[in-house]
Amino acid sequence: MCLTSASRLQQEVIGMKVGTKIKCGRENQIWYLKISKLALAFAIIHSKPPGKSSKEYTEHLAKTVSEQDFGWKWKVEVLEAEVLRLRQELLLNRICPRFCLENRKPETSAETLLDRECVNSATYSSQLEDSGCDVSNDSAFDSLGIASDFHQSEHNVSTSNWWLERVPPLNLCQTSKEKFLTAPVQFLQHLLEIRKLSEGGILQADFSELESDSFTICNSVSQMLDALTVFYNSPKFPVSAFLTEAVCVLINLITDTKLSNYVLKKCFKKLEEFKKNLIQIILRNSSVNRFQALHSISQTLVLLGRNNILRNSLISLLLSEVRQFAEQLLQAHQVQSVYDITRYENIFPLCMILEQLLQNETEKSSVSSSGYEGEEKIKFLKNLDQIILHLSDEFPLFSLYLWRVNVLLNSAQMQID
Repeated sequence: MCLTSASRLQQEVIGMKVGTKIKCGRENQIWYLKISKLALAFAIIHSKPPGKSSKEYTEHLAKTVSEQDFGWKWKVEVLEAEVLRLRQELLLNRICPRFCLENRKPETSAETLLDRECVNSATYSSQLEDSGCDVSNDSAFDSLGIASDFHQSEHNVSTSNWWLERVPPLNLCQTSKEKFLTAPVQFLQHLLEIRKLSEGGILQADFSELESDSFTICNSVSQMLDALTVFYNSPKFPVSAFLTEAVCVLINLITDTKLSNYVLKKCFKKLEEFKKNLIQIILRNSSVNRFQALHSISQTLVLLGRNNILRNSLISLLLSEVRQFAEQLLQAHQVQSVYDITRYENIFPLCMILEQLLQNETEKSSVSSSGYEGEEKIKFLKNLDQIILHLSDEFPLFSLYLWRVNVLLNSAQMQID
């Protein structure tokens, strides 16, 4: 009733303007918007029920409309997710029409891993009642452990006796952070498995189809990265095997010689955003039980840094963050002002990641002079000796990390020279 009145009143007001100077472009849009707002205001006043003020009636209408919008948004999201699932199945069929997982071992299934975590969730919840300093579950975060988990799944793929007929449906679950990962993880797992089998001569696959359907792989990778970011923002411990598997899939996807070209070409910006988000999550985390979470994120960043393309940009980001913090800490120290102790504690994981990536670089025979060897390295090394000198007495550990990074950067430069 109110909207009908608004439309009628709007037409009357616009009709009164006939014969006036016609506005064009943006001025016409602004004029139309003002008229629409005025018409809506008159309609609300005219149609409000007795006993209610105009403000109360307006709030009631806004709530009704927002509830309707929320319902439509939810339906749209469900339909978009279903469309993506169907496109994933179609793309897998186009890459390898005879692909299926009927004989796949259950321990490597994303669905089975997820179901196992749901069954054991009650047991897990009782294992973490103290602070985050407990390292009894470090194996869940250890990079070697993650790598070995996926190597085992690769072994299962290569030794299984597969007869390939069709692609099984990918389940779409939206009831938890873990279940939101199911569809993209399964799809990307299937791509890796097809790649492994085609490499062994068991299958014939046409991966050029990925180039013609970049939307599906981009959306799948983006969905997985968004879900991982949500988890890292509010992690649940111990980390489930399914989430460990998701990280394994991501790492192996960007390191696979065949698939990484498609993924990095189409999803590079999303991966860069993912790295920036993880770094900021480390710096901003102020929870008392945060140290397990920081260690988990650190291991993920180190694994991402194993990729040559992602490593240089990651080192640049880390150099920038550590440099900015060092300058801020020096300024606070010089004027004897209070500094953020939480941020000071959180900077050490970034220093350790940076040191490990640089250490890996110096151990290689050929060291790239691009990326972090440019502007960020120059900024980092500028006045670094003075910063270390002034901070060494009060902040010896941080100064030591700065010195070690300085040595590694200079060592890398010596190898280049």
